Amino acid sequence: MTTNIESTSMDIHEILEHLPHRYPFVLIDRIVSLELGKEITALKNVTINEPFFPGHFPHHPVMPGVLIVEAMAQAAAVLSFKTMGAKPSDDSVYYFAGIDSARFKKPVSPGDQVILNVKIDRILKGIWKYSGVARVDGVVVAEAEMMCILKTIEKKEK
Repeated sequence: MTTNIESTSMDIHEILEHLPHRYPFVLIDRIVSLELGKEITALKNVTINEPFFPGHFPHHPVMPGVLIVEAMAQAAAVLSFKTMGAKPSDDSVYYFAGIDSARFKKPVSPGDQVILNVKIDRILKGIWKYSGVARVDGVVVAEAEMMCILKTIEKKEK
């Protein structure tokens, strides 16, 4: 009997093989578990040296909620690429197509470890729909429904 559950975690090197983002915009540090076609659990270690903290906010550093949703989307992208058995390429990009029902329940601060759980709700005509939840110490800090699409980049002639 075969299973779709990947028993080993993915470190940052393997994540970068399955994610087109690069510093300073890679927002996941490790994949804890992954079930192809179903769900993924990833983590983000939040540190004071994140590039957004000096401006958000100097007197009380808080991770922007939109970046928490972006971290969920990056986990979703890894899940999608692994499910498709593909890797990002220079001729395509993985776009947000929609964000619904985003809720931010509690601030995320330096020192927190955010656990991101993203499930595939459906795939229809190349549009992937997910539900995501972010937790710190077991407490929900954010949740959202997301839609993403893999698009081919049209090459511009010079």
